[in-house]
Amino acid sequence: MRATFLGGGREVGRVGIFSEFDENKILIDYGIVPENPPQYPIESPPVSYAIVSHAHLDHSGMIPWLCSRYNTKIFTTSLTKEISEVLYRDTIKIADSIGYPFPYGENEIELAMQNFVEINEKLELEDMKIKFHNAGHIPGSVMIEIGETLFACDINTIETRLMKGARAVKCKNLFIEGTYAGVEHPKRDELEKEFLDEVEDIVNKGGKAIIPAFAVGRTQEIAILLSQGGHEIWLDGMGHKISEIMLRYKHYIKSPKQLQKAMKEMNIVYSNRGKKLALKSGIVLTTSGMMNGGPVLWYIDRIKDDPKSAVIITGYQVEGTNGRLLLERKEIELYGVKTKVDCQVKFYDFSAHAGHSQLIKFIKDCSPENVVVFHSENPEAIAEEIDANVYIPENGERIEISAD
Repeated sequence: MRATFLGGGREVGRVGIFSEFDENKILIDYGIVPENPPQYPIESPPVSYAIVSHAHLDHSGMIPWLCSRYNTKIFTTSLTKEISEVLYRDTIKIADSIGYPFPYGENEIELAMQNFVEINEKLELEDMKIKFHNAGHIPGSVMIEIGETLFACDINTIETRLMKGARAVKCKNLFIEGTYAGVEHPKRDELEKEFLDEVEDIVNKGGKAIIPAFAVGRTQEIAILLSQGGHEIWLDGMGHKISEIMLRYKHYIKSPKQLQKAMKEMNIVYSNRGKKLALKSGIVLTTSGMMNGGPVLWYIDRIKDDPKSAVIITGYQVEGTNGRLLLERKEIELYGVKTKVDCQVKFYDFSAHAGHSQLIKFIKDCSPENVVVFHSENPEAIAEEIDANVYIPENGERIEISAD
């Protein structure tokens, strides 16, 4: 087989793997880096079929462009299709409000939605036999097995409040993400306790806890966790709509009852008056997770000078995003102006990705002869521990894995 990396080579984000199995061509994911403006992948060659591993924009964000250019058929889970549409529409709305050009609009999104094909456990596409496996990353996410090759685009191997973990699949060729190569995650039960204690401490001292969270996956995970604390919690942004979609596809969630209960207990922000009530209450779970836009900026603007209050970051912040700026320099760009922040900034590693040891164990359990590490800023950390032929592609590089 041959694979050309259109994005995701030695970087986190904008994954696109143009894959060739003999005469058959298929694109695995096609995403953007969600900055303002975004970074785009290399332009894809003509391709009739693509598979989307999950809805996050760094894996799916260029699919409407692809469909408008080549009329590509897109294979993914029904849940990923629905969530992707919400994210696409929100993305072009943000681009329009900020004023940068974007490679597609409403018409292209409409076309893409018509081209989505729902997958089940197996698929036969021309000469390719394809199987799908739970990726453990977010609801609706899958690993993609094509013949002897497994694409593990974003995976998590531990059980969380929201998801069951991914399980290894025996394969000859393994394409695997390395977002946290060289980095270990804390134990989940200890992390959850520390997080809840932190929120409790901030509120008890009269501060406000603003918790930015990705609308897809992280909002639901944190909502379930916060529901145990007994406090009044407010939810602002797209996370509520995404949660409603997820609850229509209960089989992708570990405990739909827990998520349903958490959502019922949340106070939902619908207006400016709701924002003021949410801020007064003290605990706000809100989008966007990387703070490049969304209602989170309104809340940060109002607590930034209060040392008793805190922004509690719960996920990976991509280089160049507002969240990374806040985490590293205690600065944030508010309405076009970089501003110093005097409130507390906390980080809790609620990752939906496997940590280093988990990645290594997963790879070894798959027993591959060839391993391709992508979606990583530190792929060498994995290569050093693997007894296999390891490929670390650059963007634009075409690799060939022999059949022998």
